[in-house]
Amino acid sequence: MRQEHTACPVSTGERCELPIDDLGIHGEGIGKYEGFTLFVPGALPGETVRAAVTTVKKSYAIGRLEAILTPSEYRTSPTCPVYADCGGCQISHLTYEGQLRAKWQRAAGAVSKIGGYPTDIVRPVLAAPHPFGYRNKMAVPAGLVHGRARLGYYRQGSHAIIPTLSCAIQQEANNRLLLFAETFMNQHGIRPYDEKTRKGCVRHIMGRVGDDGKLMAVIVTATAELPCEREWIQEMREALPEMISLYHNVQSRPGNVILGPKIRCLWGDKTLPCSLCGLRFEVSPYSFFQVNPEQAEVLYRTALDFAELTGEETVIDAYCGTGTISLCLARKARRVIGIEIVPDAIRDAKKNAKANGIGHAEFYAADAGKLMPKLYEEGLTPDVIVCDPVRAGCSEDVLRAAAGMKPRRIVYVSCNPATFARDAARLRPLGYTLVKVQPVDMFPQTTHVELVSLLVQNEDLL
Repeated sequence: MRQEHTACPVSTGERCELPIDDLGIHGEGIGKYEGFTLFVPGALPGETVRAAVTTVKKSYAIGRLEAILTPSEYRTSPTCPVYADCGGCQISHLTYEGQLRAKWQRAAGAVSKIGGYPTDIVRPVLAAPHPFGYRNKMAVPAGLVHGRARLGYYRQGSHAIIPTLSCAIQQEANNRLLLFAETFMNQHGIRPYDEKTRKGCVRHIMGRVGDDGKLMAVIVTATAELPCEREWIQEMREALPEMISLYHNVQSRPGNVILGPKIRCLWGDKTLPCSLCGLRFEVSPYSFFQVNPEQAEVLYRTALDFAELTGEETVIDAYCGTGTISLCLARKARRVIGIEIVPDAIRDAKKNAKANGIGHAEFYAADAGKLMPKLYEEGLTPDVIVCDPVRAGCSEDVLRAAAGMKPRRIVYVSCNPATFARDAARLRPLGYTLVKVQPVDMFPQTTHVELVSLLVQNEDLL
């Protein structure tokens, strides 16, 4: 029986044919059926498909892909054996050329529909030289699957573990760690943690790969003790000669936060050396570091190009994190001021500056929206302001403070085209116009796209 939806032409169980015009943020195809939005996971733009409606909401419906009537020229068969179930990647059924087109369309669509700017200011996406094997960080949950300890990634939208011993986008050292850890747990009878019963031991295995393929491994448990600690150390050192650091972390609290506050170095070095843009960083288990350093360098070089520094400028880096962009800027600026609300990140930023011999970068643990007006009142007039916020974008306080300081340029780095476009629109009445946007593909096989953009004072365009 058809459900009662005044503007809804479909009901649960109904089959319909429709063209797909766009991709959603999770990689699902988006089309219109009699003017009503239908999301079809697995479908691609340019395709005509038949879908069976599984869910009906007030303004949209979700359908299960049953047949591809007209395939996209960019459709391909993923090589990953668990791709259909794993939630780690979303668009490996698109050729890489198709992925770049889709990411450009997402960026351009946000700039146009949300920001109110023409799409011709959005440049072609800078492609990744290595669309696979690029991730230097892994955090894989453990679980019991058919009575056996397994490691893998979550099924999209759930916490059901899809076992996998080799991830196509991970660097090889992490995959070697993944294989070793699962084999070790089963050989020694170590039970994984159960989220429902809150019993068991191992919750996650984390790996980080640094310079020269060196590996840091972290075993995260719900228990204060690590069973077979001596065996972990001995057998890991033998099986993983690239490992230089091994930690045990205790996360006893329920929830999705991977690392707990209690951590102990079991063996080896306390930090992992990682280089970026000619700078050296010492990375701890808690440190933020770009997971695709090769493309991060492209991102940062683009930000530097947009800043057009000559060596005489004062630059503010709002949302500076652990100072990676700040230190890159400092190599071409007279003075850099990094601001970040997370104290631990600022401590890392100061250490990184000292380790790289950079003395003209200052770091403040503060709310940028509150500190920036204070600095302006004290006479600070930055030439350039760089913003690299979290996915939620900049707070209105930060935008008003940035515009109020009247820099020549605002360079905005974003991991979310929608919130970036919203902020670009908010900056326009504050005196700044968006003139160019450069998408960078930091995360191939996923729907994510990073943007570097330049906003200049309105009066400079007259």
